[in-house]
Amino acid sequence: MSINVNLEMIKAAQEVLKDAIRKTPLTDCAGMSEKTGNQIYFKMENLQKTGSFKIRGAVNKIANLTDSEKERGIIASSAGNHAQGVALGAKAQGIRATIVMPSTAPMAKVTATKSYGAEVILCGEVYDDAYAKACEVQKATGAVFIHPFDDDYVIAGQGTIGLEILEELPELDIVVVPVGGGGILSGIAIALKSLKPSIKIIGVQTANVPSMQEALKIGHPIEIKAIATIADGIAVKKAGSKTFEIIEKYVDEIITVTEDEIANAILYMMEKNKVMAEGAGATAAAAILAGKINAKNKNICGVISGGNVDINLVDRIINKSLFNQGRRYEFKTRIMDKAGELQKFLDIIKENRANILSLDANIFEESLALNTQELKIVVECLNCEHKTKILNAITEKGYLIY
Repeated sequence: MSINVNLEMIKAAQEVLKDAIRKTPLTDCAGMSEKTGNQIYFKMENLQKTGSFKIRGAVNKIANLTDSEKERGIIASSAGNHAQGVALGAKAQGIRATIVMPSTAPMAKVTATKSYGAEVILCGEVYDDAYAKACEVQKATGAVFIHPFDDDYVIAGQGTIGLEILEELPELDIVVVPVGGGGILSGIAIALKSLKPSIKIIGVQTANVPSMQEALKIGHPIEIKAIATIADGIAVKKAGSKTFEIIEKYVDEIITVTEDEIANAILYMMEKNKVMAEGAGATAAAAILAGKINAKNKNICGVISGGNVDINLVDRIINKSLFNQGRRYEFKTRIMDKAGELQKFLDIIKENRANILSLDANIFEESLALNTQELKIVVECLNCEHKTKILNAITEKGYLIY
């Protein structure tokens, strides 16, 4: 398969998109720069229309349809962000749109897609299940299929991000980009390597669904087993054929990040950069924050590809990250079952300026002695050092922690 997308196509897409999208900000991140020894920037596609970069490729593809294709209507499959881009692009041109999404897609993405006038069909657990259903519907209706990543015009549209980054940061050394099916990574890689071949291109996948990394290992796309991930936007079991060819040629490295690393990055972006990144959108920041980019004194740009996080998951993500960072800690201990003993224990917590978030006292555990009760406690700490100080103070008073 030959590579059809080139710099001219990406520049043409930029002209198509100039009045349809936002030119998203490129911001520096002083805290992460200090931590890594590099100058870190983020391209904030989470602030794009529809909350994701996906509108770029979708609108560019729709703009290049023929009149007869537009009359047939369009259909797409998506984990959520491509769905919104297609729906908004179709609405702007008065085209009938049907979107198939996984039943696990965040409700916010489903609701937003419907609000743009598209018909939504929910099917399966991951993107690939929705794709199979969309193919069935396409055959039955004759609608034009708008692929979320394995399409020349879609890839060219996503590549406009690379043009924008280099316009603002010509001294760019490394770009870190999320990758699922490979559309955004392919487009950015072609744009940047065409203009400045010295730039290192790094793709980041969730370790739970590393389909592009596995494809590169064996030399062709292969369907892999997907494990549940908070990075639903890049949970693609089989990499694209077109994108694989491009990534194999232009991308220097594909790395993975864990669920904990993604959660930590989401919280970091909220606290330090005051922005919300969804799981997939935070993977580039996760890789940088976790020290997985082997570089010093370089200008590095991470693409924050989307911000459409499921609001029902936000508290769980924050909670998980706080535990990861030692800012929350759960433990059990045992005290004598008599008046005043609980207060003595709580005074230790108070003296060390920790906050108790949860406390459960239990005398019905089978292994407990008759005069003993078990405490299960969650405390809020400042950091790992503070947590260690609290635990040391407790054990110095003779309590066992487990």
